[in-house]
Amino acid sequence: MKVSVDPLVCEANAVCVGLAPDVFDLSDDDELTILLPEVPEDQADRVRHAVRSCPKAALSLDE
Repeated sequence: MKVSVDPLVCEANAVCVGLAPDVFDLSDDDELTILLPEVPEDQADRVRHAVRSCPKAALSLDE
């Protein structure tokens, strides 16, 4: 599974960071970084939840 972000849509609300901090990080400049684009199996449920919870639908999964 791969996760990606559309930087033009992301508003840096950090919901994903709160739900999956091992996968997502927000810089001091409010730029989202995906730390693990290839999502480890033990993080899959958290990342799915983060993608569904993104208020701007800026995240996507390729399963």
